[in-house]
Amino acid sequence: MSTIAIRPLGAHGPRVSAIGLGAMGMSDLYGPADEQESIATLHAAIDAGITLIDTGDFYGSGHNEMLIGRALRERRREDVVISVKFGARRTPDGAFQNAPYDISPAAVKDRLAFSLRRLGTDYIDIYRPARLSPQIPIEDTVGAMLEMRQAGYLRHIGLSEVGADTIRRAAAVAPISDLQIEYSLLSRGPEQAIIPTLRELGIGLTAYGVLSRGLLSGHWTPDRELTAGDFRAHSPRFQDGNLEANLRLVDALTRVAERVGATTSQVAIAWVAAQGQDIVPLVGARRRDRLAESLAAVDLVLDQETLAEIETAVPADAAAGTRYAASQLAHLDSEQ
Repeated sequence: MSTIAIRPLGAHGPRVSAIGLGAMGMSDLYGPADEQESIATLHAAIDAGITLIDTGDFYGSGHNEMLIGRALRERRREDVVISVKFGARRTPDGAFQNAPYDISPAAVKDRLAFSLRRLGTDYIDIYRPARLSPQIPIEDTVGAMLEMRQAGYLRHIGLSEVGADTIRRAAAVAPISDLQIEYSLLSRGPEQAIIPTLRELGIGLTAYGVLSRGLLSGHWTPDRELTAGDFRAHSPRFQDGNLEANLRLVDALTRVAERVGATTSQVAIAWVAAQGQDIVPLVGARRRDRLAESLAAVDLVLDQETLAEIETAVPADAAAGTRYAASQLAHLDSEQ
């Protein structure tokens, strides 16, 4: 019997496990992954009580959805809340095409049809545009998703990486379940305007990048060699100078973790979860051992003294380097 607590994903969203699984790394951007181990990890997550699984139709150009679809054949569909992002475009060699993202009403319906087939399901629990497109009003995109919800093809409408004004405009068209955005000890930008807006409107937050792409895992070393296709090779926080500065912050966090008898990653995940019952951290475990480590964070209670220690170890805005390269940040509505 699962002991993972359940949290409401905003006033309009589903009830989900207090921690979710982000499946992207099983197909894309972090180097090679073992497919059988990925499926075993998905099964282990569901069996442990994780109900929220996050993917994108462009992760591995559809591979990630097909992988999840295969895993779900051996589990009950109703036990899982599937969150899908759409809009990014890729070429046959895997390269991402230049912005803008295609989140037009026509794309909403077309991409949804392919996701349903790849996942082997007749509905998606939460559907969301991955990024905003300056040429397409968010009202048009949300309106098309509302049509698909009314037709029964999706159950909830989500957003991803958008700012406070866009959140308000979207919420005026249809109830929004949650915003997915990077939020961690090293990425605290949402605290300024985005989280207050979400709480005012009763919208939940699913936090990705809670371990800052592995920096906060406690497993990263300065001499680690990155494989081909690992986007961290180009991430500012992993560049020479920045990496060493960030790992010093991790060392300070590790000392706090040792005091409370936890691992560095468990403390980093628990800190995100402690920021509010309306926040659900997504962990990107690709292996069962990493999943088991992350799951232990659910039972880790951080008292006020420990939270203060964490803030001292990793102060807000202490990260060296931005979370994306400048060219990518320019396309994030959440950063404007």
